[in-house]
Amino acid sequence: MRAIICTEYGSPDVMQLKEVEKPIPKESEVLIKIHATTVTSADLRIRKADPFPIRFFYGLIRPKNNTILGSELAGEIEAVGKNVKRFKVGDPVFGGTGISLGANAEYTCLPEEGAIAIKPTNMTDEEAAAIPFGATTSLFFLRDKGKIQSGQEVLIYGASGALGMAAVQLAKFFGAQVTGVCSTAKLELVKSLGADKVIDYTKEDFTQSGKTYDIIFDTSGKSPFSGCLSSLKTNGLYLRAVHINLSPILRGLWTSITSSKKVIGGVAIERKEDIIFLKELIESGRMKSIVDRCYPLEQTAEAHRYVEQGHKKGNIVITVEWGNNT
Repeated sequence: MRAIICTEYGSPDVMQLKEVEKPIPKESEVLIKIHATTVTSADLRIRKADPFPIRFFYGLIRPKNNTILGSELAGEIEAVGKNVKRFKVGDPVFGGTGISLGANAEYTCLPEEGAIAIKPTNMTDEEAAAIPFGATTSLFFLRDKGKIQSGQEVLIYGASGALGMAAVQLAKFFGAQVTGVCSTAKLELVKSLGADKVIDYTKEDFTQSGKTYDIIFDTSGKSPFSGCLSSLKTNGLYLRAVHINLSPILRGLWTSITSSKKVIGGVAIERKEDIIFLKELIESGRMKSIVDRCYPLEQTAEAHRYVEQGHKKGNIVITVEWGNNT
């Protein structure tokens, strides 16, 4: 099968299209023929090994066991292990591969009980592939860690990224009043997702307005730490999805110990229950997927370059063309 192989850390040029062995599903696994996958900010961080602690997960000198990037997909079940009950051959599915990655390829195997579900009936493969990473991570932080409640005031920093777009929609679903922070070019996008207010960070510093929030969710790792703390209400929560470097971790622990405000990081774990929950939201019209551009599998490096520029308005999808590769 064809796959994008990353054997070194570095620029997008380290990724090469190669032929590799097609995986075979184990007794409790499914083999998925991938129609669409994505390039996310997480893929960029892993490819560049930035921040450095990523190397402790994927290889100190170079990527070792996870040379195929990509953490979300949509496709169809091509084969099932003998113990599989949830799926049958031909089922259209979508889901996430988690830290094992491997979705930037023609095929992958996932556990039957992994973060996969039948694809929403009202989404294309390209749209569905762009859901799992951002939506499961935002669900983990807002619902599970943040205990978001109806009527709360929530600020989403980085509201136009994969996490941010999902977070805006999820926060609205849970009944919050949502403020999104993004750049000028993406204001209308964030408004279209349901944000009650949108702040252009290039023109306004929300931390200087005197406005306070029950939850501030930083989806990008770029929010001003001290400013966010001062913009929280008493007992407010500062959620940080990108929380790998030591300094903010220590500052967060100290804040949580010495004040009524809490700084919460962590690593989201994708679960089938969450994917099923998201499928139901999508089919009820409460969540949508925004796709900026699609690239063929062989142009994955170009997709990385585009994401790196920081100008995307929506998700970047990789399509797997099967006309001549069946």
